[in-house]
Amino acid sequence: MAEKGPITSPLAEAERDITAKSLQATLVDLVDLHLVAKQAHWNVVGSDFRSVHLQLDELVSNAREFADSVAERAATIGVSPDARAGTVAESSGVPEFDSGWRQDHDVIAAIVETLGKLIRRLRARIDETDKTDLVTQDLLISIAAKLEEAHWMWQAKLSGS
Repeated sequence: MAEKGPITSPLAEAERDITAKSLQATLVDLVDLHLVAKQAHWNVVGSDFRSVHLQLDELVSNAREFADSVAERAATIGVSPDARAGTVAESSGVPEFDSGWRQDHDVIAAIVETLGKLIRRLRARIDETDKTDLVTQDLLISIAAKLEEAHWMWQAKLSGS
């Protein structure tokens, strides 16, 4: 059950609790996506360095923006969002990204895998919020659409390999 706080919700308690879990899980995944993409951004090397480096910056920016929207939606329905480092490390479903220098092709493949997993998790949450909160579901759908577009663009970079 979501903690009671100073912000009330238009949702019934059961609907709010289910929605809160979906929002919280999405928040930590998006924060972790931002961190993974930034780690990749700093450590990518190879002949396609500049293109990958810039595309990673775009992904970082989008992930941060999406995370902010998700956290604000949680607050709107009376749920305190939690994106502390420990919470993200403990509950994110984003695949781990190895440290150190990474070849551009390996970075692209890792980002494709990461986005694919995140999108699958997000689509499950879209289903979960179908009966609890259509406003949240709409937000998750819009984020999924943008992440699926990014997934396509990252996959396209692999097609010439």
